Amino acid sequence: MNDPVTSQHLPGPAILVIDDEERIRTGCRKVLSREGFEVETAESGEIGLKMIEDKYYDIILLDLMMPSLSGFDVLSRVKSLHPDAVIIVISGYATVEYSIEAMKKGAFDFIPKPFMPDQLRLLVTKAIEYTRALKDIANEKSRMRVLINHLGDGVLAVDAQKRVVLANPAFLKMLNCDSKDVVGLGIEELCGGSRIEALVENAVSMPQGEFVENCEELIFYDAEGGPEAVISARSVPFRDRAGRNVGAITVLHDITAQKKMEQIKSDFVAMVSHEVRSPLNSVLAQLHVITDGLAGDVSPKQMEILGRASEKIKGLLSLSTELLDLARIESGLMPLEKERVNPVEILQDQAAFHEPAAREKRISLELASLPQLPYLIANRRNVEEVLSNLIVNAIKYTPEGGKVILSASIENKYLRLSVTDNGIGIGPEDQERVFAPFYRIKNEKTRYTIGTGLGLAIVKSLVEIHGGFLRLESEVDRGSTFSVFFPIAAS
Repeated sequence: MNDPVTSQHLPGPAILVIDDEERIRTGCRKVLSREGFEVETAESGEIGLKMIEDKYYDIILLDLMMPSLSGFDVLSRVKSLHPDAVIIVISGYATVEYSIEAMKKGAFDFIPKPFMPDQLRLLVTKAIEYTRALKDIANEKSRMRVLINHLGDGVLAVDAQKRVVLANPAFLKMLNCDSKDVVGLGIEELCGGSRIEALVENAVSMPQGEFVENCEELIFYDAEGGPEAVISARSVPFRDRAGRNVGAITVLHDITAQKKMEQIKSDFVAMVSHEVRSPLNSVLAQLHVITDGLAGDVSPKQMEILGRASEKIKGLLSLSTELLDLARIESGLMPLEKERVNPVEILQDQAAFHEPAAREKRISLELASLPQLPYLIANRRNVEEVLSNLIVNAIKYTPEGGKVILSASIENKYLRLSVTDNGIGIGPEDQERVFAPFYRIKNEKTRYTIGTGLGLAIVKSLVEIHGGFLRLESEVDRGSTFSVFFPIAAS
């Protein structure tokens, strides 16, 4: 079995000493060779440059004051050939100011003549650590570049001045941009006129104490004006350690296929539901003819069987209606004509409408004392449907003799409408899933309760298209509180 590769087996840095003094070249070679480094020497700038053109050296010890070609000329040429090469300037005491000038031009450090072996070892060791850090950074950048360039999602990075720092091929393809050299362009040049520019602008200018992910769905149209692609765009600010905005990162995700599948699903559900409703209504009407005795006498046993059949058909009709509603909401076809809605009036109407069903089950349906509530700008029918579904569920899952309470309050900038019961409650494992379509809690207490599993999914969708959200608080055997939050219209 082979030994794992360790740092001891890796090749050490290659070092080149360029100096016109033989004793300096010889001394440097001896000291550094003893440390296990590969050391080569050159007696002039011309020879040194020729060697550098033929081979890469990690560290170059360079004398500034050489005849013919000076160290400054060599330094400039090396930096153009190998920007990552570490250059240590060798200088006399009288030329320290030149060494400082050389460092401004890209030299790593300088060592004045004469110098001791320990000084040389220490400086070269520091240079080696620096080269390793540079290589680690370069390797990491290379890995990140390969990763980002092969992502299916589009990635854009801009600096604080909204100039492009990075744009991967997927991003350019989504924007139909043929140019591959976009680094340095302003965001308005790359994405001018599109919503992406606005998203980036918002991210870059976001206040320091705030961090929000700007999200938007963008529709790109083809030459004939039809929708060609749907892109989910997300943009966030990029900040330094002090929390200052230094740019923004934007990610584009193509959701065209997902949207098409959702549309196909909604169209299919709507078609099936619509086609099922007509024959079901026809069958139910025929059953009523029989149970009403219009087709002849019916025995008690037959009446019982026909009654059960009618209930099952009514359940299927309810399912098809709810499926149609959910399909309309998900497809965006649900009409959302908003108006000024009085929540007190809706709560009172719903309490009165559902009171007979609650009384039949010997459940107390109460409307709590209401504070002064603002009007909502919402679709009245949708708000009524949300409350109706929640009340029906509360009555359905509350045992006889229980209580259901309707209440309302203001929380922050939202109107909270709540339906509270002391029914069977919902366990923690089910609370996250009850709003999913067709999900129903299955246990001994619910096995005989009839339902489609769509009511809460419709509630969630209707509340969200109004810009609101839901909250569920529940405990098994103690009851539940379903709260819906609608944004209050600015006065």
